[in-house]
Amino acid sequence: MTEGPTPLPPKSHSENKLLDYVRPVDWHNPEPRNPYDLVIVGAGPAGLAAADLAIRLGLRVALIERNRLGGNSLNAGTVPSKAIIHAAHAYAAKRQAEEFYASGFTEPGLNFGAVMARMARLRTRIAEYHSAGRLQTLGVDLFFGDARFSGPSDILIGGTRLHFRKALVATGARPKPSNISGLDQVGYHTSESIFELEELPKRLVVIGGGPLGCEVAQAYCRLGAHVTIVQNDPKFLPREERDAAETLSRSMARDGVVIRLNTTVVGARLQGGTKCLDTLNNEVKDCIEADVVLLSIGRVPNTEALGLDIAGIECDGAQGITVDDFLCTTNENVYAAGDVCASDKFTNVARSCARMAVQNALAGKEKRQSQLTIPWCTYCDPEIAHIGLHAWEAKKKSIPAKSFTVMMHDVDRAILDGQDSGYVKIHVKEGTDTILGATIVASRASEMINEISVAMSAGLGMRELSRVLHTYPAQSEAIRMAALAYCREAAFS
Repeated sequence: MTEGPTPLPPKSHSENKLLDYVRPVDWHNPEPRNPYDLVIVGAGPAGLAAADLAIRLGLRVALIERNRLGGNSLNAGTVPSKAIIHAAHAYAAKRQAEEFYASGFTEPGLNFGAVMARMARLRTRIAEYHSAGRLQTLGVDLFFGDARFSGPSDILIGGTRLHFRKALVATGARPKPSNISGLDQVGYHTSESIFELEELPKRLVVIGGGPLGCEVAQAYCRLGAHVTIVQNDPKFLPREERDAAETLSRSMARDGVVIRLNTTVVGARLQGGTKCLDTLNNEVKDCIEADVVLLSIGRVPNTEALGLDIAGIECDGAQGITVDDFLCTTNENVYAAGDVCASDKFTNVARSCARMAVQNALAGKEKRQSQLTIPWCTYCDPEIAHIGLHAWEAKKKSIPAKSFTVMMHDVDRAILDGQDSGYVKIHVKEGTDTILGATIVASRASEMINEISVAMSAGLGMRELSRVLHTYPAQSEAIRMAALAYCREAAFS
């Protein structure tokens, strides 16, 4: 057996069990079984999905991870954030209980440590499904350490060389660093550390109005922090429809989040032990005081130190590894998937593209990433989910489209739940019942959008959707109502 890398020490005793799954401290890398059918660099969602499929195809697989199994999604992204969002939602519901029960309801106290402990337990539970021991049992050769290409068909891990027929780079992305003067000295958090706080900050400033920034802002505000979002664009969630972003903006404002749009943080400094962020809005200067700062301004691909040039793999530092529609790099034996090469940095996209890359590389398939129909969701309250084309994208492509909208305040289940903010909007190609895309703003949008995803993937149109029987009452009834609106209009056109 060859020795593995120096084990990473746990940050606290509570992480010991998690590390048993994602980075065992006593792990020894196996002896290589060269040549490998597939060597995978990176064990986040894409790498794990690729390894699972490759093993099921009967291939000899090596998986390399430099840090922890599960990548950002498990350790510092999707999983911890959604656990805290749910806790914040439950806490907010208790605080609003007077509306449902009776006056004189006593507001419950918050144990922030318990919130974080629950998140850690759930993260560990999910980690077990993709643990080092499970991968080993499946037959994956798991190596921990820094990987570097040493040729077009070789990878080095320390002094150990792996030979491969095909390789997949799935090293993901990391938070974009600060370019704000003084912020490094003042100190800030990113998604990699914000979910490890031991105390709820009194004042949290979120720089950036993307999905993660909005999710953290609303969740921590509901838990009791005074939260300010600073966004240099005229709206947050720039990829979403304006009315969707405005609906969420009103909801967050009701929660108490202070939203500063068209505002740029131009500098950071300490003043009397307090973090001060200097801002500029239409030439008006201001200062925002903070105890904790979260920087959430995007992500950059992890491509450094991989030796991509040695393997003949083209890469752009900002955009990531260059791949064709089949996910093949400029080295015909090396593919890439996930955040290291994708513009849509979502876990579902990473997993799907990784499986596609394995099939294209080793199973004789020719699957194209451009043919994917991708749903995504921002998990605020209300949630904002989208799939396919926006109306403006259809117009840009010269595709005639008509939108059919149902407001959630017209949906019985949404009324009964007291969750009637938002809408379902489905875009249809004119002259047909073909669904081009949809946006759903609702408390359960992340679940509802999957019905549209199934319909679009299966080629089902609005007429078929109108005939789908839904449970009653259900918020997804709004989808059928939109389809019925299409049918009524088509009958009279």
